[in-house]
Amino acid sequence: MKAPVSEQTNTISLLAEVSRALNYAGDINKVLRSILSIMSEHMNMVRGVITILNRDTNEIVINESFGLTEQEQARGRYIPGEGIIGQVVKSGKSRVVPRIDEEPEFLDRTGSRNRITAEQLCFVCVPIKADNEVIGTLSADRLVQADMSRNGRKQKTQGGDDTIDELVNLLSIIATMISQAVKIKQLAEEEQNVEQPHTLFGNKEPFSYYRQETNPADDTEYSDKHKPANIIGSSKAMISVFRMIDKIAPTNATALILGESGVGKELVASAIHYKSHRADKPFIKFNCAALPESIIESELFGHEKGSFTGATANREGRFERAEGGTVFLDEIGELSLTVQAKLLRILQEKEFEKVGGSKPMKADIRVIAATNRDLEKEIENSKFREDLYYRLNIFPITVPPLRERKSDILMLADYFVEKYNALNFKGVRRISTRAIDMFMRYHWPGNVRELENCIERAVILSEDNVIHGYHLPPTLQTAESSGTPASGSLQQRLDAIEHEMIIEALKRTKGNMAKAALQLGLTERVMGLRVKKFGIDYRKYRP
Repeated sequence: MKAPVSEQTNTISLLAEVSRALNYAGDINKVLRSILSIMSEHMNMVRGVITILNRDTNEIVINESFGLTEQEQARGRYIPGEGIIGQVVKSGKSRVVPRIDEEPEFLDRTGSRNRITAEQLCFVCVPIKADNEVIGTLSADRLVQADMSRNGRKQKTQGGDDTIDELVNLLSIIATMISQAVKIKQLAEEEQNVEQPHTLFGNKEPFSYYRQETNPADDTEYSDKHKPANIIGSSKAMISVFRMIDKIAPTNATALILGESGVGKELVASAIHYKSHRADKPFIKFNCAALPESIIESELFGHEKGSFTGATANREGRFERAEGGTVFLDEIGELSLTVQAKLLRILQEKEFEKVGGSKPMKADIRVIAATNRDLEKEIENSKFREDLYYRLNIFPITVPPLRERKSDILMLADYFVEKYNALNFKGVRRISTRAIDMFMRYHWPGNVRELENCIERAVILSEDNVIHGYHLPPTLQTAESSGTPASGSLQQRLDAIEHEMIIEALKRTKGNMAKAALQLGLTERVMGLRVKKFGIDYRKYRP
């Protein structure tokens, strides 16, 4: 019998989200947690578990889980042949327990099933294989419909009209996708030494095969170990920047970092300093646009006591404090011509004078400058010294805007989610498909800084540990950024947002209309009218 269209759509949506999660170039353990979360949302799982086989100890351990506490996960250890999971690892074949209360071989080693009546649960476990070798398992608990007969694999589970056979097939597909993604990630990690044991899903348990040793002379890929630790990115545009950093860092050459506001020019300057022989010396930062002209000279060069009103003591400037290290001058295009002349003397003669002083002071420093202005146009307008420009422009590095490195957006978003989870005591686990699409369509005029602000806002607004499209600022929800037709009316757009919010509320409350209405601040009558208006079948979300 052919599956209903709605069920087929849900399955396709599930596999699409799993595929998108697996293609994300991040920590594989985070990816697997995200997959289990996606499965729970689409399949109404009570819990899901991914285990791995440690062939050194001949033990099967839980690697990632959904619906288990840390203590329950720690108790989930088996040997091949022990319990249902152990039998799946030993035989390489899927196992189904239609009712776990009737299966004596079901061990419940984690003790997690005590929280739900045992006879209501169906347990399905499928192997994860690599080159025909079982390396772990993927399993799921689903509630069984009370009015169904106990006739085995053709009975249905709650949360959908799928039979247990269809559930096994779906889990097997996801297990295969996981296995293939892990293998690809293993092959991509070529910088590791052959003697270092490979880990299947991160650094939790060693697995039984090893990475191949690579030829150091092979420069076709830029190794992660050469990337600056403070910069996130793996796009071609950023790899080019990393190579430029590697070339200039060991030298004493002056660098000029170009790029739009918010692209991370300060991070590039920091990477150059900490990869240089001056890394153990000071790295002094100064924003040339942050202070009025009358104060900038004193801040950069220092001043002598009594050199001007308020100068009650001698003061060290940034160049003096950076002796032996690096001075980073951000927004250098904002400097006055007078200060530019003094800066040129430092670059050429390696000396300067304090404000109010007459004795030249030697300066063993490296200067790195940055600007978002077109300095050549500033020269034409007599706002920037041509000789200073050519002295700074010995080694220019242009940092690409975020719209030209969109493959880095999800990596950056994941980093910012973790950062603001910790700062705001939140637990956001993933970003919804719609939100990801909005990220990828938006043109990001504020670059990485704007992305960070968007993620911080969304993390604070999230109530279900997922970032949804409606959590993002209105600027990302325009017709241009979201791909919606510009001819759509205001009411159509409001309806789209309302429809998404109702669906999410029904998912959170598992189809409970009263609870969903309460969460949305609606009466049950109004909730019923909205559900009828959008043709939403609330029963499909019920366990």
